[in-house]
Amino acid sequence: MSAVRSNLYIDDLVNFAEATISNEKSEIAEFFAHTNILITGGTGFLGSLVIEKLLRCCPGITKLYMIVRPKKGKTALDRYKEAFGEVIYDKLRHEQPNFLQKIVMLEGDAMEEDYGLSPENKNALMDVNIIFHVAAIVRFNEKLRTAVKINVKSTKFLLSFAKKLPNLKAFVYVSTAFSHCIDKNIDEIHYTDIDADKVLALLDILDDEKLDQIESVLCSKWPNTYIFTKALGENVVLKYSSDLPVCIVRPSIVIATFKEPISAWINNMNGATGVVLGCGTGLLRSFHCKKENVADVIPADYVISNIVSSAWDVAKRKAAIKPDQVSNLTNEEKIPIYNSVSSCQNPITWGKFVEKNVKYGLEIPSINCVWYYMLILNRYLFVHNVCVFLLHKIPAVIVDTLVYLAGRKPTLVGIYNKVHKFTGVIHYFSTGEWNFKNDNVIKLWNKMNSVDKEIFCVNVQNLDWDEYFYQYVRGLRLYILKDPMDTLQASQKRIRKLRVAHYLIVLIVILITLWIAISFISFLWSFCPLSR
Repeated sequence: MSAVRSNLYIDDLVNFAEATISNEKSEIAEFFAHTNILITGGTGFLGSLVIEKLLRCCPGITKLYMIVRPKKGKTALDRYKEAFGEVIYDKLRHEQPNFLQKIVMLEGDAMEEDYGLSPENKNALMDVNIIFHVAAIVRFNEKLRTAVKINVKSTKFLLSFAKKLPNLKAFVYVSTAFSHCIDKNIDEIHYTDIDADKVLALLDILDDEKLDQIESVLCSKWPNTYIFTKALGENVVLKYSSDLPVCIVRPSIVIATFKEPISAWINNMNGATGVVLGCGTGLLRSFHCKKENVADVIPADYVISNIVSSAWDVAKRKAAIKPDQVSNLTNEEKIPIYNSVSSCQNPITWGKFVEKNVKYGLEIPSINCVWYYMLILNRYLFVHNVCVFLLHKIPAVIVDTLVYLAGRKPTLVGIYNKVHKFTGVIHYFSTGEWNFKNDNVIKLWNKMNSVDKEIFCVNVQNLDWDEYFYQYVRGLRLYILKDPMDTLQASQKRIRKLRVAHYLIVLIVILITLWIAISFISFLWSFCPLSR
């Protein structure tokens, strides 16, 4: 391993050693042997981890089709090449140097009709045995038309296409555990209080302006368009899967990997990760949150194992169903749902989540910190808004004014606008609490043999959160902030200076506040008859 490449790992936690040989074989790996896979969203966070897991842990796979779209001036081929340059593929590259020969890149786009697939590409996909539909628009405040096209319409197309496949074994749809967050008790069942076809019909008859006008009415019960359209996507799966071997995996708040394929890997700042980065860099000082509520966060590798193993499980379920039993099956028996959550077996509150990140984060501060850590968890929105004004907006205006007077471009107000937009859309989840059930996940775990339990761990019961967060903050430093560990000495020196400056300013503010208070009391006292 080169010196440069080794900086991409945390304390060399990537283990390139050969796996322990066991007399027992992986049933899941055998299920995937000699199969052709189709995956959507393969360049995204979860999708890339699914690809890596499949190819490394199920080496008997024949072919893996990956649909990639052009984006931000990059061609589909450029994005394909860029995706496989990620550090998460290093272990796979070490074990299977020629793994790319199994991958077939097809250009497509979930925004387009028929997923933007050409007739030739559709024909090429006729030998597919297993589909993983991971692609989604995950921006919470995305325009409704865009969110529906990507999260709903594309799902409907893939289901119709799957019906044409002669040898389909499994279709896995990746949703979210919060797809029906309008209910506080979320079981592994289908919720039928929503009709995707009606929303799809509106897209055909309304222009963007009129659709935007009724968006708040359509999504009135849901916190944002992402959650709303994932609920619609589940409805499409229920209505159009017919007798296909389909299942739904619902992850909660997905955070960095724990151990697989490398420790603490993540490539986005979504959800809880954005909160940790915000407070860790000294930008976020107030967060609207109920610290006693459960933060249903789950490491990505547990989710990936659930996604991959659910294909094996749904195929077994389907094979066990006799033709005369189909009419008597419930929706949940036909299309099983797996709530991939941590709160059932190993809950952690928002308060503990922040506490552990602060504990380990202060040990390895980033050189990119703009200020010393100070975060107030405010359960009341009014108090939070006051803190935002005093601790975010006023300092940002002061700093930007000084920067402008120094002849440089002010940026802090703009940064805080983005911070406030981000915290504004996630406070729904940090102030709410849900009771999940994950019985199907536990049943899946109990069906696995000892080898599969080792390779495809879906049970979070024995997850050590302290060990996890010790690695997690290092991953954020390395993979998001792009701050290698060899800057640690300089960053610790910098954080000590920021700490002195922070407490000095706090002391000055306290003294000024006391002086103002005493002066005001003295002023009032001067009007009191007893003072004369």
